[in-house]
Amino acid sequence: MRFSLFYEHQLPRPWTEDSERKLLEDALEQIVVAERAGFDCVWEVEHHFLEEYSHSSAPEVFLAAASQRTERIRLGHGIVQLPPGVNHPARVAERIATLDLVSGGRVEFGSGEGSSGGELGGFLVDRARKHEQWEDALDAITRMFVEEPFAGWESEFVRMPPRNVVPKPLQKPHPPLWVACSRRETIHLAARKGIGALAFSFVEPEDAAKWVDEYYELIASEECVPAGFAVNPRVAVVLPMMCHPDEREAIERGIDGAHFFGYSLAHYYGGAQHVPGRTDVHEEFLARRDETGFARDIVTSEAAPLAIRLMQEGLGSLRGAIGTPEQVVDLLRRYEAAGVDEVGMVLQAGGNAHEDICESLELFGREVIPAFAAGREEREAEKAERLAPAIEAALARRDPPRHAPPEYVIDEPAELERARRARRRALLAPRDLAGRVRAELREGARRRVQGVLARIVDGASDREVERRFARPAAQRALLGGMARAFDPEMAFGFEGDIEYELTRGGADGDGLAGVDRWTIRVGKERARLIRGSGGEPAVLLRIPLADFVRIAAGGSPAGAFLEGRVELEGDLSVARRMAEMFGGPSPY
Repeated sequence: MRFSLFYEHQLPRPWTEDSERKLLEDALEQIVVAERAGFDCVWEVEHHFLEEYSHSSAPEVFLAAASQRTERIRLGHGIVQLPPGVNHPARVAERIATLDLVSGGRVEFGSGEGSSGGELGGFLVDRARKHEQWEDALDAITRMFVEEPFAGWESEFVRMPPRNVVPKPLQKPHPPLWVACSRRETIHLAARKGIGALAFSFVEPEDAAKWVDEYYELIASEECVPAGFAVNPRVAVVLPMMCHPDEREAIERGIDGAHFFGYSLAHYYGGAQHVPGRTDVHEEFLARRDETGFARDIVTSEAAPLAIRLMQEGLGSLRGAIGTPEQVVDLLRRYEAAGVDEVGMVLQAGGNAHEDICESLELFGREVIPAFAAGREEREAEKAERLAPAIEAALARRDPPRHAPPEYVIDEPAELERARRARRRALLAPRDLAGRVRAELREGARRRVQGVLARIVDGASDREVERRFARPAAQRALLGGMARAFDPEMAFGFEGDIEYELTRGGADGDGLAGVDRWTIRVGKERARLIRGSGGEPAVLLRIPLADFVRIAAGGSPAGAFLEGRVELEGDLSVARRMAEMFGGPSPY
């Protein structure tokens, strides 16, 4: 079992002008102490607008600072909020990769949806759809880590053209993935996606054992389809901690912070009324702690086994690992027996003193961590060997990285126009049903034509394709359909001629060899087909007839371009828009 620190950056009122700076400086010093004591990881949350409960809105900055003060301890984003209204997927990928590089490959990438009303409402994220947004963004981000270039994204929530998202992370294929879990169902979700489960709800070891067993059963099942390109089979739990040789002193130093943590958590996630900049959560806690289950006198020094919650008239009162080293070891043994892989310790909570936190970390390192060190590497190696076949099978079920079109060129006006159209479709869809139906019919017609062409060219040789399309009537039907499908918005004001020079290789004696010339004359609102050359074209495309037909059937032009069978002359900015200009699909 491994041990980590867990930070919310709590800052109960009253504040001074220096409170937030001191909060962060103290936390950085605590992480240095924790690394020296033997802790394995530090987890830092991302929260916004949650005064007093969490002043941790830029964890990537804090963790970068920690990376330069430490050498070994791993750096966990616990978690990054993935709804695009909070964080664009590309920015998340860039920040995670940069932190991984500057830390020497020490990042653990936890993600989640966010759930407090203060945050979701602050970024206008639709609570009913936040899970869909998380799934969509996580899929995009993991592909940004491994695809070079990223092949682009088009979903209801994110639209992004192909780009090479740099830098790439040091850990390959990417840092270990985790997801925030507060319910049994989310533990199951983590297993089905092959990612680590960060169980942030405070659970007793015996309850955790059920979660762990179900998690690993799903990891080994056919239901596991990884969200990323590696599987991270681990379960972590979080609990309050303060360690001291004298139990009474441990309680004195740590219980108020643990209770404020629980109270402020309930305040923001339980729907309490909050006035930004005015509500004093700590003052309310002091006034209401007894009636809400956080009475100070319920926690007594009795040298009894520790538990996460004590009971007072049916209400839960957090205690966790607040006690002597012997008591803490006993509690952690129960988590180890339950199969928990990592326990995160919350020391920086409420008004817990920096000096007490550092002293507790040092004591934990001397008297608790060594009790779990013997045989740890062997147990982890045995687990990896046991899970290896299931992980290999799971990764085989994951869709592989994609390849962007080799000929794709950045075209800002076209990319913006595609995005504008997508937004317009989304806005009009509920109201303009007739327009939506017409658009879908046009798209259906294009696909039907492509389908017919695809059946013609499927399995046919170049000579057979040439034989079918050598007649002017067949070529006129194909290029005339392109002209009729002209979309003036994708022309971006272009008016002029585009000439097609279609070459037929033929063979000795079959009479097929030759060149056919056609011109599509583009006007402001429409285009028309002309047989032959129109004079001085803006773009001249020389291409074998067979290749031209295959591309019209939906095939990729990459092979013909890379092998030099296609020649382009003229205005390349017009050339790269030709497919969409004449009713073809977007290049990504």
